[in-house]
Amino acid sequence: MTIVEHLAHRELTLVTGKGGVGKSVVAAALGRLLADGGHDTLLLEVDPRETLHELTDTPPSGGEVVRVSSHLRLQHVPPREVIEATVRDHLKVDLLVKRVTGSPVFAHFVEAAPGIDSLAVLGHAWRIHEGMGGRSLAGVDTIVLDAPASGHGLSMLGAPAAVAEVIDSGPFGEMAGRLRGFVADPARLALVVVTHAEEMPVTETLELVAGLGARLDRSPDLVVVNGVYPEYESHGLPEAAARLWRERRRMNERELARLTRYWKGPLAVVPLLALDRGPALVAEISRHLAGVPAPDPEAAHAR
Repeated sequence: MTIVEHLAHRELTLVTGKGGVGKSVVAAALGRLLADGGHDTLLLEVDPRETLHELTDTPPSGGEVVRVSSHLRLQHVPPREVIEATVRDHLKVDLLVKRVTGSPVFAHFVEAAPGIDSLAVLGHAWRIHEGMGGRSLAGVDTIVLDAPASGHGLSMLGAPAAVAEVIDSGPFGEMAGRLRGFVADPARLALVVVTHAEEMPVTETLELVAGLGARLDRSPDLVVVNGVYPEYESHGLPEAAARLWRERRRMNERELARLTRYWKGPLAVVPLLALDRGPALVAEISRHLAGVPAPDPEAAHAR
């Protein structure tokens, strides 16, 4: 089984990693691979800057669902809207919903409650699979979430447990309780970590792997090392540029060796590609991810 076939059986694949390592393009590539396999896939992003539309050559979502292809949809998720939808489902009466969501107390709760934004994003994925996403999200088989960077990604996964400890009733307490089990279940939620073969990203990746094990008893389903310099061959470059290339390649090799001393699970190495940010880059990265083997359940348990 390949990693793509493995992810196709999960309700949500959460893609995280240090900022600037190509997390979004890997998320887009996984979404494309799943969709090309005939799985109705939703690409979700939470970054208010909205960048996934550039990679899929579509208009910005602005919270709406955008059709990318016959099996791929894209949506930017404003957490506040998910929180309000949760209140609406609970109260059902529009007048009460407006009074609650328009009150200063509610605004303070949304801004100050620890983990509530992360809970809302995970809750959105859960609501879709529970059939509460509306007509535009009906029929989604699997979701790929371009999640926040490493530290925030770990906090997002820990949010259901954190919220459940302080809110044990009402719609958010109920959602936190359900999501705590959802996040902990490797048969429902997969984790993909993206990194560069450089000192700080590899260190942060190893810390994230350790944090996942310690806090959630989870391991990533896949680690993607993006932007690795290929072996240097004479390209007629000036000597200074050639020397820099060779130095970067040696650094990449050193950091890959450090990563693989500690990480024994599925690994995809994607070379540095001379392509602009867009669909062509997504297609090429998809090619490098397509044949990666799925995790070995016994090996994952051993880790």
